[in-house]
Amino acid sequence: QVQLVESGGGLVQPGGSLRLSCTASGSIFSISTMGWYRQAPGKQRELVARISTGGMTNYADSVKGRFTISRDNAKNTVYLQMNSLKPEDTAVYYCNLVPFSVYVSQWGQGTQVTVSS
Repeated sequence: QVQLVESGGGLVQPGGSLRLSCTASGSIFSISTMGWYRQAPGKQRELVARISTGGMTNYADSVKGRFTISRDNAKNTVYLQMNSLKPEDTAVYYCNLVPFSVYVSQWGQGTQVTVSS
């Protein structure tokens, strides 16, 4: 199974920026669409951004124009640049394959993003 390690979260003021990183084990990374998911307290996990093997990207409406996903296949790493952060962006952020499959991957520990003044 693919194992994933997220990092880069933290506490930031509204309007601030953060850059998340996620490193994956295994060769499947380079042939998989990857995504960033988030889960806020009391809410279901949601997909906020994804990137194909060829670099095509898609974003949830709530983050479009503020977040940018990218990947470096040589480093088995996917990034999420988050700008103009809002309090409603507060959540634990996870990366994983899109679509997620329990037969191929598992969830990492995630990285906490807190947007607050």
